[in-house]
Amino acid sequence: MHMMNTYTAYTVRIIITIFLILANLSYAPAEDSISKEYLLKAAFIYNFARFTDWPRESFSGTDDPLVLLILGKDPFEKAIESIAGRKVQGRTLRIKRITQPEEIDRCHMLFISTSERDRLTEILQKINNMPVLTVGEMEGYTVAGGIINFSVEKNKIRFEINIDAAQRSGLKISSKLLRLAKIIRQENRDGVNR
Repeated sequence: MHMMNTYTAYTVRIIITIFLILANLSYAPAEDSISKEYLLKAAFIYNFARFTDWPRESFSGTDDPLVLLILGKDPFEKAIESIAGRKVQGRTLRIKRITQPEEIDRCHMLFISTSERDRLTEILQKINNMPVLTVGEMEGYTVAGGIINFSVEKNKIRFEINIDAAQRSGLKISSKLLRLAKIIRQENRDGVNR
């Protein structure tokens, strides 16, 4: 039993180290490096899934895949294929692309492209309180109720997490992931951060 705990602790340290390395990788903001940026973001998304627990009722069976929808203009192009079909918590990661909010069906993760900025509130209201991990990369995304938002600071990829939105969705995000993120809290009715 002690050996298993040591092994688990060692594995967690390796995963956190990989995350920190990814978070600190720089990329040159040139045209040919866009695929590098999105390869890194795809790796982050895969790890977001690994460190998130969905309610049991989110899946109808043990063989159900974990579904990631990409809504709007796909910035990943081929980069997202690097994680397609990989196992996440024993489930196969399946990726689908959609163009309209009406096409959002049973999914576990939803990447909302910047092309959907004008419809962001409508999209988030459509899945409000559903166990869907929303990911984006636009200013004001987490304040509007999105759960995880990418940003680039000094050519390094960072992310922030709205933990209140995650809790409302019934998702449990590992403290290991939260330690690496900038934490965002929703404002209460008085407009004061909690």
